[in-house]
Amino acid sequence: MKDAGYSVALFPGDGTGPEVLREGEKVLGALAEGGAAPWRLTTYPGGGQYYLRTGREWEPEAEAAARSADAILLGAVGWPGASLANGDLAGRALVLGLREGLDLYANVRPCRLYPGVRHRISGTYSEVWSPRNVDLVIVRENTEDLYTPARGRLTRAHETEVAIDTRIITRKGAERVVRFAFELARHRDRGAPADGRKRVTCVDKSNVLEGCRFFRETYDRVAIEYPEIERDYAYVDAFTQWLVRNPERYDVVVATNMMGDIITDLAAVLQGGMGFASGGNVGTDHAMFEPVHGSAPKYAGKNQVNPFATFFAVEQMLRWLGERHHDPRLGRQADRLERAIAGVLAAGTARTYDQGGTTTTSGAGDRVAEAIRSEGR
Repeated sequence: MKDAGYSVALFPGDGTGPEVLREGEKVLGALAEGGAAPWRLTTYPGGGQYYLRTGREWEPEAEAAARSADAILLGAVGWPGASLANGDLAGRALVLGLREGLDLYANVRPCRLYPGVRHRISGTYSEVWSPRNVDLVIVRENTEDLYTPARGRLTRAHETEVAIDTRIITRKGAERVVRFAFELARHRDRGAPADGRKRVTCVDKSNVLEGCRFFRETYDRVAIEYPEIERDYAYVDAFTQWLVRNPERYDVVVATNMMGDIITDLAAVLQGGMGFASGGNVGTDHAMFEPVHGSAPKYAGKNQVNPFATFFAVEQMLRWLGERHHDPRLGRQADRLERAIAGVLAAGTARTYDQGGTTTTSGAGDRVAEAIRSEGR
């Protein structure tokens, strides 16, 4: 527990990132009024737009601040025409660079549909896609697989003849993310909505790919340590249709990096779209939290985008900090924030354009902040 408060490094990034992160600061401020440990929030510039202005993705002191902060909150990265000399996304240092540099090996993506939110399968609730049936977490390995720099091109006479991406699956990488998933399942209050069972589903393509066979073998070795948790398996292609058809069967899902990247965005459809999807990048000593919807350049500066993914990212951050520092105040603040979010969503008073409404980004933030304050009165 830190009586002096917690330091959070803020990286607004590009496009709509600064807009949604301002709303994240707003709800943190409202929580602090209710007796939370004081926040020390420091903002650092960086990203694609910053690169176009300065020739640098970020400043050296920003990287040092990320390492020393108690947590990191990221807005979004990416801007049209902002690329490094090697073709990589300018601003990569804020996302992949921090994941790699701080060894944030587990990407944690909750997927829960709240009452009042219109999921993106169809316009109305159905028996399958109802709030009581969508409550799972996908844990994706975050540091290896096809995202390692084991890649390149063969170019002759200024023309590319071959492009190679090499997939890397290591024992260490697989074992620790699988263990993370089982520990998460052990401590979740609810199991799968269908039957209440604590279950970890291993998603892979082990009927074809050697790396996936190794990942599944590692899953089986780790699973022995958790006899109270049900083992479950799915090939990734079959999983995509099972997830949409029967989301209520899933509790915690664990996957390799690339496959996890794909299935998490599919899962976001069940919870109302990317405007509600948050992600935690978690390591042993550090963690970074973010809305995962991207920078949305065409909406930048219009005060239109959905900030709820940022609110959920803040909630994830609070819970992680509370557990890491054994600070029950932060768990209570996370509960307050979730109740405020759920109340506003259920009332339908803060629907942004993606939900068929007209509420602005800042307007949605105002309503959630007011709901937090109202509870404290």
